[in-house]
Amino acid sequence: MTYKSRVADTELEQRLSSAGGVVIEGPRACGKTATARQKAASEVLLDIDEEARRAIAIDTSLVLDGETPRLIDEWQVEPSIWNHIRRAVDNRARAGQFILTGSAIPADDITRHTGAGRLTRLRMRPMSLFETGHASGMISVAGLLDGVPPRSPGTELSVGSVADLVSAGGWPGHLGRSLKQAQRANRDYLAEICRSDIERVDGIRRDPDKVRRFLQSLARNVATQVAVSTMAKDAGGADGALMANTAHEYLAALDRLMIVEDQPAWTTHLRSKSSLRGRPKRHFVDPSLAVAALRATPERLLKDLNLLGLLFESMVIRDLRIYAQAAEAEVLHYRDNTGLEVDAIIQAADGRWAAFEIKLGAARVDEGAANLLKFVERVDLDRCGKPSALGVIVSAGYGYMREDGIGVLPVGALGP
Repeated sequence: MTYKSRVADTELEQRLSSAGGVVIEGPRACGKTATARQKAASEVLLDIDEEARRAIAIDTSLVLDGETPRLIDEWQVEPSIWNHIRRAVDNRARAGQFILTGSAIPADDITRHTGAGRLTRLRMRPMSLFETGHASGMISVAGLLDGVPPRSPGTELSVGSVADLVSAGGWPGHLGRSLKQAQRANRDYLAEICRSDIERVDGIRRDPDKVRRFLQSLARNVATQVAVSTMAKDAGGADGALMANTAHEYLAALDRLMIVEDQPAWTTHLRSKSSLRGRPKRHFVDPSLAVAALRATPERLLKDLNLLGLLFESMVIRDLRIYAQAAEAEVLHYRDNTGLEVDAIIQAADGRWAAFEIKLGAARVDEGAANLLKFVERVDLDRCGKPSALGVIVSAGYGYMREDGIGVLPVGALGP
């Protein structure tokens, strides 16, 4: 299959030029190996190469020697290799020696801290709409952070198309597949997580049915600040709620598999008497996993527009994370004790920030704009600076700036 360019391609090239090695982390099947191969000169695949795994115990240099950058795929299968790579980077004293890929974070994280200053981490996720070709990229997130006004011709992404996109997901392996084939693969993906993957990351056996119910609870509450206690109650079923520490262990294991990704709360100074609420929003790394957990179809989603709206928000957050990461920024959210919420705050490392509401229907642009203006009144702009952009992200339509300074941003025009 022909390789489709990823936003991470440029990030990988930049990091290889400045560090001894790059660790590409992300969920299984998001395209890490294919992206790494675009830059690697040689490779070893530890998940399938038994000879290589045996060689690590005898003479690790046999596995590390090769043209550089050398790809060490699924390195976490043999975590002991980490220190040998670190030592090789030190001895060679040159940038761009290794690319490591991993779809799970080892339970024992202690040895990995010694990579500081030698290896850098690059997070990959399933493909954004820009990467799959469903978005033009005419409105750049990096440009918005620079204060560039949004402008794009009309995009035609119907509500039905949104239902299809959140159901299929951004998995590279789904390109060219039918929607039914993609959904079946997504359900199989989750079934494998419940059956074996979640045990593999920390060695703890868990009841697959309880894991499945835990994922279903997360799916029903996607893009909300649902409490772990709620998911624990749902997962326990007739046996009663999971113990609090058990539920947190479930979430930690799913986090190590990188299939869930919380959206942290923005911490800032307010000039009002409101107080911030710091609980994160819950997301799957791709909204298609929520659809798979619920065993939903696009037809069913169209009959539940509230759920579809939350899935649309989760898809937009996925894309914003990809675009923001390329601009050295992170995606947060805002909620205060009065119930005022802002769906996405993008904050750059240098302090620049932008705020966005996410609305499935263009008819709710006025509502989103009013919310953003109310939000800005509460923020202490003297301490955090004026926003670079305020905008309402919608499914379709034109990209433009309203008279009140709020941008209207169709998701089909967004890009890095």
